[in-house]
Formats: sequence, C-alpha cells, structure tokens
Amino acid sequence: MTVASQPHASNPPLPQAWLTWSPAAAAARAAGRPLVALESTIVAHGMPYPRNLETARAVEAVVRAEGAEPATIAVLDGRIRIGLAEAELQRLAEAGPAAVKVSRRDLPAVLADGRLGATTVAGTMICAALAGIEVFVTGGIGGVHRGAATTFDISADLLELARTSVVVVCAGAKSILDIGLTLEVLETHGVPVLSAGQDDFAAFYVRESGFRADLRLDAPEAQARFVRTKWDLGLAGGVLLSTPVPESDALPRDLVDGWIAQALAEAEQQGIVGKKVTPFLLARVAALSGGRSLAANIALEKHNAEVGDRLAVALAATAGLGNAGTS
Repeated sequence: MTVASQPHASNPPLPQAWLTWSPAAAAARAAGRPLVALESTIVAHGMPYPRNLETARAVEAVVRAEGAEPATIAVLDGRIRIGLAEAELQRLAEAGPAAVKVSRRDLPAVLADGRLGATTVAGTMICAALAGIEVFVTGGIGGVHRGAATTFDISADLLELARTSVVVVCAGAKSILDIGLTLEVLETHGVPVLSAGQDDFAAFYVRESGFRADLRLDAPEAQARFVRTKWDLGLAGGVLLSTPVPESDALPRDLVDGWIAQALAEAEQQGIVGKKVTPFLLARVAALSGGRSLAANIALEKHNAEVGDRLAVALAATAGLGNAGTS
C-alpha cells in the first residue's frame, strides 16, 4: 500500500523559494530601501498595447521619483517575479490577454505549468506578502459586481484583503461595480477602509462614490501609524487606502453610469461571464468614452503611485518600532 506523503512539522513549506528578484528590487531590498508592489494584470489585460507598456514604465518612474523602488509582480517561466526587467515588462505587455490572469486559486497551476501569468490584486497581494513588501499600488480593486444577488460574482480581491497583511492603495473600487455592496463585504470581513484627499471612498473614474470611508488620513505618517498599530495588535489582514483620481482627469458620474449600463447590457447579450467581464467592460467603457476613461485610468494610476510611495517610505521609518506587517 502506498502512503501519501504528508507535510512534516520539521520541513515547513518554503514559498520564498519560488521568488526571483529583479536586480533593481534585490539591490533596494539589500540596501533597506522601501519597495512598492505593482500588479501586472493592468499591463496585460487593462490597457491596449503599447499604452500598457508606456503606462507601466511611467508608474514605475513615479515610484522611483518619490524615493522607493517599484516591484512589478508577474509569473514568468515557473517563477514569481518580484520586479521585472525591461525585456520582461515588454514581453508581458506584448502578450496582453494571452497572459493568464493569476489570482489565489490560479497561482499553483500557472507556476507548475510554467505559463506566463499576470497577477490580479489578490494574486499580487499574496506575492507581495511572500516578498515582505507592505505596500501595493493598483488602479482600482475588484469587488461585488452589479447583479451579484443572482450571479454571485464577487471578486476574490475582497477576501484577500481580509486575510493578507498588505496595504492596498487604489482609486477605490472600479466604477463598473456595486460600490455600496463592496464596502459592506469589506466591513463584514473587518477590512479598514481609509481615504486620503477626501472623506468619500473613491470610485475609480469618478472622484466621489457617495459612500464615506471609515477614516480619512491625509498624511502618510498618520497612515503608517494606523497600519503599524493594526498589525502590532495582531490584527492580520489588509488595509485599503482610497485616494481619488486627480480632479482635472475625473469624469462626471452620469456619463460614466451611462457608459457602464450600455457595456453591461452588451456583456449580457454576448454571454460574457467570469474573469472576462471586467476586461470587457473596461474596454467597452474606453471605447464609448472616446478614450476619456483610459486617460483617467492612467492619471489615477500615477497618482496612486505617489500616495503609495509616500506611505511606503513612512512605513519603512516605523519598521523597527513594532512587528512586521507581512503575512
């Protein structure tokens, strides 16, 4: 009889063995400089080529200008890559939707098969935590989709925020979502929702969602104190920091709602479901808006990077004062 092998207490899993650091990220880590994680789904699935590559380079430049080192995360050749070299970023951008969207459930399969993978918010949080990176910047999180009462379409991002101790800096939840229900799920799972720059939780292309965040903290030092206090208390799980799209690039809510309603109707007519929904809706809204939504997306990505970078620097200054916040 063959007995299946079982994990042994003296031989714990070593997930860090799956990580490959870029030279720049490794050098920053060795020097004690803060790192800021960046997702790769927005590169592969969020924008068309070559705008995706141009935006990725621009966001990385913003992070470096503010004092930290960017670490764009992806899965390449059976490894979790913490930071991408120029050729690797180009490869991902050119692959576009051919890259697998990698969330929690997909990570083992994509690593085992050696496929090219672009990490989602949830996937990037997991990889950032494995690498000891406390701050992750994205555009907008996933959440509860409109009509979820019948479809049960709720993003894995929300449960990852409840379990993985990383700060996610974003422009709120994507406008295509039911933001009220998204915030209800986050509250149920004990995820603190902070805002910077306004009282309202942001709504991606739109500055104000109509829903208040739990707490407004504009200064990165105050944000860092909150985050460090949470983790020092042993309260594992993420923190969501929302900051609005710059006013000059924000779109009117009534226009955005009209574009989304049309895109949702088209998605239903075409039978688009699951992971294909968000990329389809974002692409249709971009087309219906004449490119205005894409311009807003790029602007908010850069702004989020500034806010996240300053928080990473402030958190690094508190690193010796309490427990590390990574899971």
